[in-house]
This record gives sequence, structure tokens and C-alpha cells, in this order.
Amino acid sequence: MLFKNISIINENLEIQNNMFVGIKGDKIDYIGTGKPQENYGEEYDGTGKVLSSGFVNLHTHSPMTLLRGYAENLPLDRWLNEKVFPFEDRLNCDRAYYGTMLSIAEMLACGTTSFTDMYFFGDGVMKAVIDSKAKTNFGRSIVSFVDEDITANERFQEGIYLAEKYHNTENGKIKIDMSLHAEYTNRLSIIEQFGEFTNGKDYINHIHLSETKAEHENCKAKYGKTPARLFYDAKVFNSPTILAHCVWVEDEDMDIFKEMGVTVAHCPASNMKLGSGFCDTYKLLQKGVNVGIGTDSAASNNGLDIMREMYLAALLPKGVNNQADIVTPQDAYRMATVNGYKAQGRHDCGAIKVGNKADLIVLDMSTPNMYPDFDILNNLVYSANKSNVVLTMVDGEVLYKNGEFTTIDVERMGFEVSRLVREVVNEVKSNG
Repeated sequence: MLFKNISIINENLEIQNNMFVGIKGDKIDYIGTGKPQENYGEEYDGTGKVLSSGFVNLHTHSPMTLLRGYAENLPLDRWLNEKVFPFEDRLNCDRAYYGTMLSIAEMLACGTTSFTDMYFFGDGVMKAVIDSKAKTNFGRSIVSFVDEDITANERFQEGIYLAEKYHNTENGKIKIDMSLHAEYTNRLSIIEQFGEFTNGKDYINHIHLSETKAEHENCKAKYGKTPARLFYDAKVFNSPTILAHCVWVEDEDMDIFKEMGVTVAHCPASNMKLGSGFCDTYKLLQKGVNVGIGTDSAASNNGLDIMREMYLAALLPKGVNNQADIVTPQDAYRMATVNGYKAQGRHDCGAIKVGNKADLIVLDMSTPNMYPDFDILNNLVYSANKSNVVLTMVDGEVLYKNGEFTTIDVERMGFEVSRLVREVVNEVKSNG
């Protein structure tokens, strides 16, 4: 495909107008002010539009879209125990498949080209990813409340099975991460074995950390150290690690993150909706910590719109610190793009430059909410919404265009989701 007469956000976050961008295979092959001599096939007229790197949803649980609106106005502990866990007990690979397809469709329509997922029923999730041609890092989270050999843990075994079957498949679009659910859902011996196992492996770790004050303080009371220090001492951070939430982390924790190259996945909407608080991204950025953006699940958000999260990520620090000039639109945009891809280990993504993967989105700038255009990047962060996304491309293939999906049968998916959700709710009631 050749994008022509289009504005682009280049790798330096500068706006260049009336550009040509040629896509060959799964990569960006040409960027210039003049039309290339080479034939790139279909030509896309970008007049009134901007070409951007696709967004990364750095923390979500895609099958949980099935629980959207099911558990409301509860704090995290009650939300999980009273509503989420009984529902999840009735899921299987087939049901997880449709939940994941629903999530992927929503994310593609919001301009998300890659997502980092933590869940179970991995074969069901992987089937959805492959069928939709999406891009993901997936981790099967480990939970263990007993001191056991980690290799005997069924969740760990599933994670290894998934890694052996799917890691770096689909031309690298699928990566398998290693995942511990959290400190409070695992014994210390499991955490230590996890750190030993992952050290030196070709995997990224994905963990919930310090999401609530109770979680954070209970860990300190139990071990005399914060969850971050606990994982550090267990050598978990010796491998590349993504930590979701980090709402209650302390200054020393942030120093650890910087030292170890840990990435924080900031989930502003979910954290506020559950009454957990919000992550101090300003301080993290000041310390030089890599920060990405996640939605968490649609069960706690209730959407998967990374543009809404980017807006919140830009605004929250200003209001909390009473400073309008901190966490700039450039910071927020980097969180949603290159920072997320860096955390996923995808270093050839996240910026529009020759040789990078063609993970791209087109945004319509000719809508009422995007005028006037004093600064396109400001408009993108503060004014744009998912309705401005008119095309989403993953590895050079258009998966979403003008409200239509090329790999997902939305009508069938909606029918199946409605059917299976009714089944699950009835099963929960009959077993309640």
C-alpha cells in the first residue's frame, strides 16, 4: 500500500505534511515528500488525515470483555471474589475465544495494534489472535498458595506449553510472556523459583504490583519489604519485566524500576473505577522509568480504548500536582506507542521509519473535534477519540477500515458472545 498526501507523526514526534509512505510486506519501505517510482499497489489518499504508529495496550485480560458491566461499583477484593471468580469458573477455551475476539475488534477500532495480555485458556486466546491476525504478548499467570515445586504447578506447566507452541510464531506477531499474577496470590517460594527460572530466558515477565493500598501494606507487614523489593530480592527483575498498576509504589521502588529497566503499565481508568487510586507517572518519568499504558480488562474499565487512557494519563498528573506543564502530550503519546512496544520487546515497532514494522493507524483530522489544528499532537492526545480512527494496519495488513473488519465477523461474534454470556450467568446462578 502507498499512503499519499498524508500527514505523519515521525519518529521525532514532528508533524510532516503531504508525505508518501510505502509499505512492502510487513515493513515500512519508503518515506518521502515525493511519490516513489516503485509500485506499492493500492494507493490510499490521506488528505485531511494523519498517519501514526499504532497504539499498544500494555496490560489487559482480553477474555474478560465477557464480564463488561457484570460487576460494578465494588472495591477490588469484593469485585473479584463475589462476581469475577464465580463467572470465570464457568469459562473454557471456546468461551475465551469469543471474549478475545470481541476485545481484539474493539482494540483494532481504537487504533491498538498490539496488546499485552494476562489470562488463562491460552489455546482459545491464541486461536482468536491467529484468526484475527492481531499482535500480542500473552502470559498465563501463575497462582499458588502452597509451597511446591513450581514445575509441578499446572499454571506454570500451561505457560511452558504455550511458550513451546506459540512463542515467536505468526512471523513474530505472537510472543509468550512468563507471568506471576501478583505477590499476594503466590507463596514466596514460588516467587523465588519464578525468578530463578526466568533468568536468562527469552521471555518477558508480566506481573500485577501494588495495585491497592491493602496489597502493598500487607506485603510490608508480612515480609518487612514492599512487593517491588520482594520481587527484586527474588531476582524476578533480572529479566525484562512489565509491572501493571504500581499505584502505591514508593520512591525506593521507583529507583529499583529504573535500575532494573522495569516497565510500568499505567492503567488510569481501571484503577480509579475500582477506587484503588492512581499511579504517580510524573515521578516515574522524572526518574527515567519506562511507562506504558494499559486498559486492564473491560470488566473493570469498562472499555479498551487506549486513546481514552492516553487522555487520562496526560491529565491526571497535572491535576494531582497542580502543574499544567507536566506529562506533556509527547510523553503521553510515547507511553501509548514506542514505550509500549519497547516493553514488549518489539524494537522494530512504535515509530514511522523505514525498516520498522508497518503497525500503523490513520486518524481523520477533518472532524469537528479536530479543528482548528494549531498542534496535531495536542489534538491527538486531548481532543481525538476512537471515532477518529479510520484505518488500522498490523504488519502491513489492513485489519480495520472505515468501520469494517477484514478478519473478524462482527455479527457472528456478537451473536456468540450474547449466547454464551447468558449461559454463563445461568450457570453461576444455578451453582450459587
